[in-house]
Amino acid sequence: MANKKKITVAHGDGIGPEIMKATLDILEAAGAQIETEVIEIGEKVFKQGNPAGIEPSSWDSLRETQVFLKAPITTPQGGGFKSLNVTTRTTLGLYANVRPCRSYSPYVATRHNNLDMVIIRENEEDLYAGIEHQQTEEVVQSLKLVSRPGSEKIIRYAFEYAKAYNRKKVTCFSKDNIMKLADGLFHKIFDEIGEEYPEIEKEHMIIDIGSAILADKPETLDVVVTLNLYGDIISDIAAQIAGSVGLGGSANVGEVCAMFEAIHGSAPPIAGKDIANPSGLINAAIMMLVHIGQPEIATKINNAWLKTMEDGIHTADIFRPGSSKEIVGTQGFAKAVIDNLGKLPKQLKPAEFEPVQGSKLHQTTPSNPNLKKELIGVDVFLDWKEGNRDPQVLGKKLEELSGSDFKLDMITNRGVKVYPEGKPETFATDHWRCRFVSSESEDEVVSHKQIIDLLSRFDEAKLDFIKTEHLYKFNGKRAFSSARGD
Repeated sequence: MANKKKITVAHGDGIGPEIMKATLDILEAAGAQIETEVIEIGEKVFKQGNPAGIEPSSWDSLRETQVFLKAPITTPQGGGFKSLNVTTRTTLGLYANVRPCRSYSPYVATRHNNLDMVIIRENEEDLYAGIEHQQTEEVVQSLKLVSRPGSEKIIRYAFEYAKAYNRKKVTCFSKDNIMKLADGLFHKIFDEIGEEYPEIEKEHMIIDIGSAILADKPETLDVVVTLNLYGDIISDIAAQIAGSVGLGGSANVGEVCAMFEAIHGSAPPIAGKDIANPSGLINAAIMMLVHIGQPEIATKINNAWLKTMEDGIHTADIFRPGSSKEIVGTQGFAKAVIDNLGKLPKQLKPAEFEPVQGSKLHQTTPSNPNLKKELIGVDVFLDWKEGNRDPQVLGKKLEELSGSDFKLDMITNRGVKVYPEGKPETFATDHWRCRFVSSESEDEVVSHKQIIDLLSRFDEAKLDFIKTEHLYKFNGKRAFSSARGD
């Protein structure tokens, strides 16, 4: 290891500088072959008028080093400020969020003594795409985007991770009983890719029962792969039931770059008091060392950290009278870890990392379905408050405007069918989805020109159409949802 690996470091906000100092002190004492290049991100940059929270020049450092060790940051309250975490993940293509979760009983309080799992979360798509609109006085929408290439990448990464780290099972969490197209695609691809790994056990769970299993019997889970929002939620739950969110490290990995961070926030109320637990960032740095090909240093630090936990030298967040032996601050904890370098834990299972560079986990071979795509109708969304919001009034008006090319198939409100044959008990907002299909047949192809003519008639009738969604068939199969109540 004669050549040092250059990494980009951000000290962050709140407790960030304190826990970063503790982490870097440990890395140096352990002999990590790294050279740090520091960039400024977070609150200070936000307040200088940069809504992204990162200077353009900092991207040059990240592109050069391709490794980012980041302390927590504070995003100012109020509109106009983007999530720097989301910006970094999407800009650098960090599609895989990897969060190992392990219990350290009896040294850290937990009800789950045998918890040892890894959550692998899709990091770029889903509701975190952040595409939202307010379309009426009463209704806003947030678009959930799930792509085949994005799903293939994260699911294959999960199976490759399981192979590399000798994990036995991969579990997929989704909600495809409700979101049959979006989550249904994720589940379908999980089944397809899973067939390529016969040596690994596979299972699928609906996210709600899966979360219940995670909270009650986490020892039955090994590697969990899931969509962005679900992964964000369950990874914090898993970290907390393991003992403390403050212990959790996280890797955000792409095909070129990777970012390593604690899973907790910047905790401004305790900043500068030397009481924060640096363990989350320490564990993130251990993951970083494995990623850059220094597994022996990662092993040394991890075992020293485990030995410190066994010794009962704890920060205030996990200190328990009668169980812990000494309460220490941030830097005191780092010193204890440094003092234990070269030692092994006696009760907790020692770490032993092997060379598994992150780039070897990317075995992406996106499929190219080349499906036949046919336009067979359109959903027109209206902002409409007239006629006491009676769907019968709206339905009759729209039937008159359908013309010879289209027929009105149905009207829904918040996904519930209200016309024809709606129920008087159904509550209606000012946001209406009006589905039009060919007057010849529900599967007859229609043209963009016919849809434009339909919208022109809406405009002449002074109907406020706020968006449209085209209805397609792919390879002869309908690719859109119907309505609750059908």
